[in-house]
Amino acid sequence: MGEHSYASLFEIGRNCWRVERAERAAFIVDARDYFSAFVEAARRAERSIYIVGWDFNSRTRLKCADEREGDLELGPFLNDLVRARRELRIHILIWDFPMIFGLDREWAPLYGLGWKPHRRISFRYDNTHPLGGSHHQKIVVLDDRLAFSGGIDLTSRRWDTCDHAPSNTHRLAKGEPYPPFHDVMMAVEGPAAAALGELVRERWRRAAHERLTPPGSRRRKLRRGRAMLADESLWPAHLEPDVRDVTIAISRTEPAVDGASGVREVERLYLDMIRAARRSIYIENQYFTAEKIGEALAARLREPDGPEIIVVLRELSHGWLEERTMHWLRTRLIEKLRAADAYDRLRICYPYIAGLESGTCIDVHSKVTIVDDEWLRIGSANLANRSLGLDTECDLTVEARGREDVSRAIASFRSRLLSEHLGFPQEQVEQVIAQTGSVRAAMAALSREDRTLKPLTVLPQVPEALLSVVSVADPEKPVAIGDLMKLLGSEAEPEASALPHGPAWGKLALIAAGLVALGALWNYTPLARLLDVGRVIDWAARFGREWWAPFATMLAYTPAAFSLFPRPVITLFAVIAFGPLAGFIYAMLGIQLAAWATFVAGTKLDRTTVRRLAGRRLNDILHVLRRRGLLATTALRLVPLAPFAVEGVVAGAIRVKLWQFQLGTGIGMLPGTLTSTVFGDQLKVWIEDPSRINYWLIALALLLLVVASWGVRRWLAASVSETARHGVGARAV
Repeated sequence: MGEHSYASLFEIGRNCWRVERAERAAFIVDARDYFSAFVEAARRAERSIYIVGWDFNSRTRLKCADEREGDLELGPFLNDLVRARRELRIHILIWDFPMIFGLDREWAPLYGLGWKPHRRISFRYDNTHPLGGSHHQKIVVLDDRLAFSGGIDLTSRRWDTCDHAPSNTHRLAKGEPYPPFHDVMMAVEGPAAAALGELVRERWRRAAHERLTPPGSRRRKLRRGRAMLADESLWPAHLEPDVRDVTIAISRTEPAVDGASGVREVERLYLDMIRAARRSIYIENQYFTAEKIGEALAARLREPDGPEIIVVLRELSHGWLEERTMHWLRTRLIEKLRAADAYDRLRICYPYIAGLESGTCIDVHSKVTIVDDEWLRIGSANLANRSLGLDTECDLTVEARGREDVSRAIASFRSRLLSEHLGFPQEQVEQVIAQTGSVRAAMAALSREDRTLKPLTVLPQVPEALLSVVSVADPEKPVAIGDLMKLLGSEAEPEASALPHGPAWGKLALIAAGLVALGALWNYTPLARLLDVGRVIDWAARFGREWWAPFATMLAYTPAAFSLFPRPVITLFAVIAFGPLAGFIYAMLGIQLAAWATFVAGTKLDRTTVRRLAGRRLNDILHVLRRRGLLATTALRLVPLAPFAVEGVVAGAIRVKLWQFQLGTGIGMLPGTLTSTVFGDQLKVWIEDPSRINYWLIALALLLLVVASWGVRRWLAASVSETARHGVGARAV
């Protein structure tokens, strides 16, 4: 069947943004090959290099010492490129991550330390995402002629080879070894690359408020003393294309922000591909928690003649926190699928290799879906709810459209992935699949002790109530506080800027969730093994008897404010250590000290940094702060629109009177701190003797918090509405 007579799955505007031709496309497995291809292509770029990602690290090693060139770091490499070519401009756009991610990120570009980007390298942070969302696309575009897109960021802890050896002297981050890392990218040349260039320029416009000019096409340029045609290919010489002259669909996820309805092309194409499958669905993904995808897969498993489904995941999670959120949610989805698998067509497995250090695994980070021999999808979108609606994502999908050469390439790539995971030559994998007519059967036939795809059988048993709590880790849309911020944003109409006047149910829910979380910490984390209740109380009591303990407790609130560590946890500990009255006093003094530190920091920081911290949505609030410093500070502390430290930095930057800021902080934090004190005291009572719990006291504290929140919300809404009615905007920070 010819391509032109084929009914395409792609529908522009529904399950994809654009459908473009790629003159060449290559499917790149693992970061060593991707980094090598990027280096070669970047050295040929003449006008522009766009880098968009979830993360970026200038110390990323693109090549290692055993390769021909030796070590090559990303930051110096990019600087050398623009020094060598005066017409070259590099634009780097990454997620404006919260401080809580700071320990895993390179802080240098943010604060002007460490790596110094060349003046023709523009580095920006994208903060246009909703609360709880992130920008997750991983795209590199060179001269609008060649592009890479998929799951690999130009950052640390990504480099690895396809053999994923248990130990590799070059697989290091900050001098420490990290486990094997598996991921996939796609390279495209031609109109598909130009379309990705448009996508990046639109993102840049939204984030940096600057329009980038598409790279021009001059007929001839000079490079190293010789003439070079402007249309000379940037395609890396060592990169063998998998397909030529092929159709590529570009699908996106964009969250609903600033009145826009959002884009869910990624989700719709996933569902369409699952429905269209006839023989097999092969999936590799970092996460597996998306409920709609799970329902669609379960429906196919219930069909007597439905496709076989193979899902390759990583065995373990990154640390106990992720294990108690995404790992548990994954378990729930897997159990639903296994319950629907009436005809034994489901295989959920993880790549295993002997010799790995205990507690580690091959980190499957790829986002690949292959349906039959017809569609191959490589992108940034995880099979998680947030990737379908909350984060920004970009997936590329190849469609065979009846072409046998493309079908063979898709089937060959699936065999290539299986070859890597199973430890058998690709030719042998292809032969066994052809003989058995089944990917499942081939996996069963090709089994080794030292390297294989093992069934994922060890699944934690988690109560449904606890799963409901941890599901907030994988939201499909912005959390409720995002709606609150939008109501207060500068774009809101005067009549729409009022806050809800009802009780602060959100804060009550957070308190309840906090108590559940404390129980989970106590029962499901390493604390359960290291500590028991009596030991904790005894240790806290001994700590409280030290002369320096009150000072240490008060000082602890300052680093907690800057690192986003929850202050109520410190208050709970203080109550156990010093008793309710002294614990409350030390907590309030510590909060005041932390507020003062953030305020002073705001007076010292430059305006650009403060503007980044504040964000566009605090404009009206900034004006209220200027006009009514004491009341506004009280309101913001009770109904926070930004982290504690951010509010302090902004107040210092716009020169709110210090006494108003400190007094407002004290009044605004009083109900919450008092509530934490009551809960801390009653938590201690519950631990020692549950029959002595004073429920009336708890109810009184909650009532105080509700009434105070309700009153302050009314006042703050009225103040913002008055600002909007009079057309008074906040001056730029």
